[in-house]
Amino acid sequence: MFLFILIYNMKKLSKYLLLIGFMAAMATHTYAQNPLIMSQFTADPSARVFGDKVYVYPSHDIMATKGHGRAGWFNMADYHVFSSPNLTDWTDHGVIVSQNKVNWADSSAYAMWAPDCIARNGKYYFYFPAIVKPNIGRGFGIGVAIADKPQGPFVPQPEPIKGALGIDPNVFIDKDGQAYIYYAQGNIYAAKLKENMMELASEPKILGDLPEKGLKEGPYLFERKGIYYLTYPHVENKTERLEYAMASNPMGPFKFGGVIMKESPNCWTNHQSLIEFKGQWYLFYHRNDLSPNFDKNRSIRADSLFFNTDGTIREVIPTLRGVGVTRANKEIQIDRYSDISKEGVTIDFIDTAQRMKGWKTNLTEKGAWVRYNAVDFGAKKAKTVNVMATSEQGTVIEVRLDKLNGTLIGTIKTAKSGDWKMTKSNLLKIPSGTHDLFVVLKGVSPASIDWVRFD
Repeated sequence: MFLFILIYNMKKLSKYLLLIGFMAAMATHTYAQNPLIMSQFTADPSARVFGDKVYVYPSHDIMATKGHGRAGWFNMADYHVFSSPNLTDWTDHGVIVSQNKVNWADSSAYAMWAPDCIARNGKYYFYFPAIVKPNIGRGFGIGVAIADKPQGPFVPQPEPIKGALGIDPNVFIDKDGQAYIYYAQGNIYAAKLKENMMELASEPKILGDLPEKGLKEGPYLFERKGIYYLTYPHVENKTERLEYAMASNPMGPFKFGGVIMKESPNCWTNHQSLIEFKGQWYLFYHRNDLSPNFDKNRSIRADSLFFNTDGTIREVIPTLRGVGVTRANKEIQIDRYSDISKEGVTIDFIDTAQRMKGWKTNLTEKGAWVRYNAVDFGAKKAKTVNVMATSEQGTVIEVRLDKLNGTLIGTIKTAKSGDWKMTKSNLLKIPSGTHDLFVVLKGVSPASIDWVRFD
């Protein structure tokens, strides 16, 4: 009897451990600045604040393979959701909707483009475009998947929203409880939604008073201090820039407000969402950082956004450093710098064949430096500084606080090696609080640095 109970309990334990392993595999953690996600290509970020976390629902770019997608074009087969309590540490909750699990979607189209998600009455409604099956119709429909939690599991509804044909859905709930849906199909359309969030309550209306010439898509509407802001990508010249228009009503009329972000020199598309989190506004958008030679594989970013006193939006200048505070005991990717010296610094991929491994910072001249802002040393007192670097002749690297000639806290003598080596050095002073870091080449021999960490 004892043996039977032991075997039974061991089987239960084994199943429990397998379940724990499965759950751990489903939610993976990354520590990032711009781009926010380094484990896959992501685009069209729809950011939402649910509870005390930010959730981002992007589209998921993949490379086409034979029989799967269209070569040289955008290919998306599913959606992931990512969450963060601090805009620095991001958790991937895995696939929430896939094209082969949506009854009405053409699973050979690979066209699951920009989505959105919103909460109502304890439920989370995920809106996504997909090409309908040939036996149903033509073009893009807009589907809805419903969940009890922001990370899912989401259940796609059996039919798309009737009367809403287009891409890039965005949903907004006004203070009076009325919900609206916005989407693009040559123009930008808007309509009211019924209480069930799955049916139109009014005929779709073209939003006028926007620039007439050039492609407009990707609507995202939000309200601040009684002003309704309609944001959208627009091709004014050759590539998309982010613009906005303002109104006193969610359905307009809208008046053009200005440019949120200028065109990228390397990425034809852009797509945005704007949120307020812990008293600060942020712009989420995308670039092609991890695929510089192919702008159909993109990566999402975030930067701080500010308003003028008259309610207009200040132009956002994209940065590599991005937002959030980086903990000192994590690997600090100084290639996502806040500033660098005018000479003696270059940034390269660690491995051009595997670009998701990230970048390295090359310091090639004595005195060259990199600044990385907002590093939190916290309550635990760091005692050592660790640098992952490579230097053929060996060299000396200094770490200072807040200014180029600020407090010297560490001096690292790297090994003579063409391979990556971690060098550890005791701190000269133990910092506390949040500081900017300056990493400075003091030796005459060059070095490449992957990351810096304090333990």
